[in-house]
Amino acid sequence: MLWAGRMRLDTFGILLMLVHASAACEFGPFPYSVTGIVCRMTKPGALLLNQETAQVIQAAFRNAKFPNITGERSMRLLGKVAYGLTNIQVNDLSIEQSEVELKENDAIHIAIKNVTAFFKGTLTYGYAGAWFLQLFHSVDFEIESSIDLQINVKLMCQKDQVAADASDCYLTFHKLTLHLQGDKEPGWLKQLFTDFISFTLKLVLKSEVRSATACGQRKGWFLCFLLAANFLEDEGIRVDISPASIPLIKANYLESHHKGLVRYKNYSDVFSDSVFSPSLLTESRMLYFWLSEHVLNSLASATFFDKRLVLTIKGEKLQALFEMEDTEAQRKVVQMIFQGTSYNDSVAKVWSLAHPQISVQPKGTVVKSLVAVEISIFPLGEEPLMVLYMEKEITVTIQADYAEKKLVLHPLDSRIEFKVFKCAADPSGNDPSVRNFLQTMISVVGIPEVISRIESALTSLMNSKGLHLFEIRNPEIITRKGYVIVQLDFSFPNHLLLDFLEKRL
Repeated sequence: MLWAGRMRLDTFGILLMLVHASAACEFGPFPYSVTGIVCRMTKPGALLLNQETAQVIQAAFRNAKFPNITGERSMRLLGKVAYGLTNIQVNDLSIEQSEVELKENDAIHIAIKNVTAFFKGTLTYGYAGAWFLQLFHSVDFEIESSIDLQINVKLMCQKDQVAADASDCYLTFHKLTLHLQGDKEPGWLKQLFTDFISFTLKLVLKSEVRSATACGQRKGWFLCFLLAANFLEDEGIRVDISPASIPLIKANYLESHHKGLVRYKNYSDVFSDSVFSPSLLTESRMLYFWLSEHVLNSLASATFFDKRLVLTIKGEKLQALFEMEDTEAQRKVVQMIFQGTSYNDSVAKVWSLAHPQISVQPKGTVVKSLVAVEISIFPLGEEPLMVLYMEKEITVTIQADYAEKKLVLHPLDSRIEFKVFKCAADPSGNDPSVRNFLQTMISVVGIPEVISRIESALTSLMNSKGLHLFEIRNPEIITRKGYVIVQLDFSFPNHLLLDFLEKRL
């Protein structure tokens, strides 16, 4: 049952990692002031995880490496008897019931009841009897067991890391029966070994289950998309999710509070004016995420410093931008800008001149950015020529949805203000047709094109962390002044769960 216990804790990794609490953590007088990210899982979410444990435990047993069990004992008349159980495997496993209970300001109580498992392997034994008689034998064995496991998980904080103390655990053996060579009838050999092998097996299992405390420090597969550090990390950009305050363990939910400070090379984030309060979240959904506006701003800054806010457009994509409408005025402007050069011999480069400013409002997320656009042509046999350069300040309001395993961004009202405008076909800048055409093109086609690429990139990033394995139901992304709330219900198809899990065992 060691491995059942371990995987039980891994399945509940989300519960363990959600709560970063203990007296070992010291926080200031206003701990919520440095909270950038909050995660709340309600009891329905915890119960759903609990219902899936049988499949997870069975996968763990199929992949487990069971240790050999050895021992020896002095027997009257027979001398010293040594034995070893090797090649131990699980032939069958069934779980009748599993439960989880949240004790307010106490612990997470995990109960696995009526777990029946059949162990198979080889028993090797030898003894030096009286009159210097030595005998050594190997026989196949089967151990039939029925066990209840109760784990009371206490949580602590050590050097900004989570440690789960699972030493408070109890194993109750309803049955632990040894069968040799397929003979289930009592015999002298069975009677000889059953008692002390069963006693040794109980000690090994209890000792190993207690050692499962380390599971609380490991990254469970379930955390790959929820709050594990690797989900909030992409190459050189990462988010500090160390605890910001003592978490809440309520009868109906678990809630953890994290700093959410962005780290990128020499860029170090600072945050001390969070508006978070537990009253901002409800208990009607399974899972909630609360993100401060500051976290989004910091991520945008790190992305800018990492030179990711650069876009190159050419060929058919460039043609689609400039031929959004087939009118005489449009054709005239395109001819002026590209000077007769084909789109295949032209390149447009778009990049951000400063890190975007993000403001979260009830109407959506407002993004303000200073952007440069440069168009160059490559006439055959001539030097490349820059035919257009402009700098513009763009402000766009975005609303977000998650549907069909994709992030969907909806641009709403947008404003464009030109700061610099240079066009080779209009050196004086007195021809308004070029600027008016470009402003319309950017609003109608350019901004949606950039946002669609951001959608695709973010969806790929989230799926690489395992988000696509989950069935997310009725997700809502709610914006308020200064923060975003993501609330949802979830489930996951068992075959995807097991495939994902077995690759990581």
